[in-house]
Amino acid sequence: MESQTYAIVDLETTGHSSQQGDRIIQIAIVLMKDWKVVSTYTSFVNPGKKIPYFIQDLTHISDKDVEEAPSFEEQAEQIYEILQDKVFVAHNTDFDLPFLQAEFKRVGLPKWFGKHMDTVELSKILFPTAYSFKLQDITMELGIQLTHAHRADDDALATAYLLKTCWEKLLALPLVTTEQLHKRSFRLKSNLSQLFLEAIHIKRKLSNDLQNHIYYRDVALKQPVKIKKADRGELHYPSSFKEKEKLFEVAFDSFEVRPDQFKMMDIVWQALVTKQEIMTEASTGIGKTLAYLIPSIIFAKKNTCTVGISSYTSHLLDQILLEELPKAKAILKTDVSTALVKGMEHYVDMDRFCDLLQVKNDSYDENFMKMQLLVWLQETQTGDLGEITVSGGGQHFIDKIRRTETTSDTRHKGAYDFYIQALTNCQNADLVITNHAMVLADLGRKEPILENISGWILDEGHQFIQAATIRDEKIFSYTQWKYLFGQIESTETHTIEHPFYLGMKRQDKIPRRQLTTLESSFREITALFDNEINSFIRQLPLRRTKTHQHKYSFLRSAIPLDPSFGREFSHKLTQWIQLAESVTATYLRYPDELSKKQQANLADWQFQLGELKIRLAEWNALFLQYQEEDTSWIEIDTRSMPGSLHLFKRPVRVEKEITKVLQSFRHQSGIIWTSGTLTVPNDERFIAQQLGLSENVPLYQFQAPKSYYDGASVYIVEDMPDIKTVSQTAYIEAVADAIVQTVLATQGRCFVLFTAQDMLRKTVELIQETGTLDDYMLFAQGMSSGSRMRLLKMFQRFEHSVLFGTNSFWEGVDVPGDALSAVIVVRLPFSSPEEPFFKAKAERMASKGMNTFYKLSLPEAILRFRQGFGRLIRSSHDKGVFIVLDRRIDTKSYGQEFMKALPDIPIKKVSLEHMVFELEDWYNH
Repeated sequence: MESQTYAIVDLETTGHSSQQGDRIIQIAIVLMKDWKVVSTYTSFVNPGKKIPYFIQDLTHISDKDVEEAPSFEEQAEQIYEILQDKVFVAHNTDFDLPFLQAEFKRVGLPKWFGKHMDTVELSKILFPTAYSFKLQDITMELGIQLTHAHRADDDALATAYLLKTCWEKLLALPLVTTEQLHKRSFRLKSNLSQLFLEAIHIKRKLSNDLQNHIYYRDVALKQPVKIKKADRGELHYPSSFKEKEKLFEVAFDSFEVRPDQFKMMDIVWQALVTKQEIMTEASTGIGKTLAYLIPSIIFAKKNTCTVGISSYTSHLLDQILLEELPKAKAILKTDVSTALVKGMEHYVDMDRFCDLLQVKNDSYDENFMKMQLLVWLQETQTGDLGEITVSGGGQHFIDKIRRTETTSDTRHKGAYDFYIQALTNCQNADLVITNHAMVLADLGRKEPILENISGWILDEGHQFIQAATIRDEKIFSYTQWKYLFGQIESTETHTIEHPFYLGMKRQDKIPRRQLTTLESSFREITALFDNEINSFIRQLPLRRTKTHQHKYSFLRSAIPLDPSFGREFSHKLTQWIQLAESVTATYLRYPDELSKKQQANLADWQFQLGELKIRLAEWNALFLQYQEEDTSWIEIDTRSMPGSLHLFKRPVRVEKEITKVLQSFRHQSGIIWTSGTLTVPNDERFIAQQLGLSENVPLYQFQAPKSYYDGASVYIVEDMPDIKTVSQTAYIEAVADAIVQTVLATQGRCFVLFTAQDMLRKTVELIQETGTLDDYMLFAQGMSSGSRMRLLKMFQRFEHSVLFGTNSFWEGVDVPGDALSAVIVVRLPFSSPEEPFFKAKAERMASKGMNTFYKLSLPEAILRFRQGFGRLIRSSHDKGVFIVLDRRIDTKSYGQEFMKALPDIPIKKVSLEHMVFELEDWYNH
């Protein structure tokens, strides 16, 4: 077989649309044969128009660079000739190839014909756990050099080496995996099937394909690693300051002594040894994670036991495992056996996946997801589905193959179960790393998984409240219900069209009468559902609002529903599920008699029944069960009813749940609550009370040295309008002006923190309308596409950028170094008095004669304010300004409480003009 020549192409353009006048400003083509670069073509292109500033910022290609360059017309025939008889390769061929085709057409050349390969599509399949598939990100992750991102010559060369890396990964896969990928590759968007076939021909000549893998139902899996207790060694706890200092100095070249870090180590050690429960509030900069990891490791090894470390966010779990644990090992010069365990639903169910693998006529998204999973399964050691970067519509397929209670007794002997493997590893680990949700889930298990833990570190302890609240939250979504109905019944014919049901109709195992009843009953149920929901919406006290969006408490006293509302639907759906499970049981008795396709259809049918049971339980909890400790609310948009209808039910207090979880550990194991924010001025027990901790649980506070914050300043802009005396429009205009002036003074690199999405959107729209920041990249939560972490990555990538965020950006986001110059607080982060969940908590406190402002509103706002400041300084070398635009911090008596919550740093009250002058001076120096 003659080796193929690949033409790897990259374009830089003035914009995204050739039809709308955008033009190429640089083109590069790298020719690769036998996986070696044989030649390159690169040229600037004169676009005949100005290059937008943000494109110049992105590509570092200026108008001057292209003014002497040839036009595309002058180069087109040469470019066309280079591409003849080559495989066109690009990182996102959906952009480069159509743009180039449009330019060929514009200058009178015929359409180029040939095969094309997309390295985005290919790398997503072969590297399914990569954080991002942007060229700059994936090449960095794979160790491929990319000197100047968004320059066509460097991008094309990096893409060529990415293609080669993908080929090498393909050759490293087990043969069975490569063959399965090849069978599915014909339904991809680019022509990758030939690449998979070439790999198969090579791999069939090799004899060592079985190394490091086992096979379960024809799917290759990595050999499981069983954790064993590491040697105890000669570890002893370093009691003195000098001993600790010596350990750290040996491990780190440039170690800075932080006295409070050593103090926290001692407190944690004593709590573990004496089986005491304590709270530790540790500010940014003291090295909190190492302060609890080192005593935890020593305690676990000396006592041959296990210490549990729980956190709330995946970001911190990754930080513990990948960054802090290696440091702790280096300090103690010891190995540490570690097990990471999460809730059951985080893990893949191998039988469900293998069943669904038999389905061939699935959608592009499902087929693509299966290809990613086949590659992932032969390299994962955890089976944690969270490792995969899910894109497109693959999430629904992921949900289908999650491990659940209903699949705990697998029907295949010798099944490989990642969840059971994780639990087994916990028994032999020095440290068990988990999340708050898993700790809380242990409450409902007949046989608790974490009962043998001899000490607990509960990091991000204040978030344990949120985890407990979300665990018991119930949500109704109209669109989710309709989607689920659509998986079973055709919306056009109103007949059950699920493949498993159609298979039952073709056989004679089930009486025809039962199947007819199953179908007619389901038709009745879906009609009744729509009637109930439409009746419910008609009774809502909808008001005219500018945004068309409504959010308000859902109480039977406020909405006069019939007392029997929802009962008939619940009853009929319960009966239908029972009948469906009854007929299904006939097939479950003899699963081996089913073909592989029938087994796959059965697995999906069972999944849909399980989903219906979950939704039914939510329906009953929301409409038929009332508890004193719960609050419910509705969110709906009047422009899209009933599709936008969402109902939420959440417990107002969770102390009892938290107490139940920890009761068996108290006095038997040390319990250390830790966080950067556990207190507020004048109320040290604010978080402790919500956690249900007794007054006897001591609180210790640790502060970074004052020098840690030497690079920080706080500005209060005193000539901003009073937020309570002007209209929202006037305040937004002033906010937009302050943001623009600050951004121009610091040349970007700003976080702007809002408390409401509506104000964020209006502010960003006003700035965009004025065009004053057109030279900057603006990323806005809820407006720009992508997750919180993706927006953060994009913000860090551009030197001249601004990120606008709401609640989730106030904490849990790290931007160390020069990537962040300023944090702007638009208004003090008080919860809206009308926000249903906050309102329910406030009403409950008011009924007991408590001052809800000083006991709830103010403490919550101060905690969020402290967390917002924590985004600014993430290391002792960071410099930045914290700007408060809300004058209430200066004019209201409670403003002092916010200022007291900040570290001891300079606070300047100045006019906007004076602040901008100082910022310009500071930035220029």
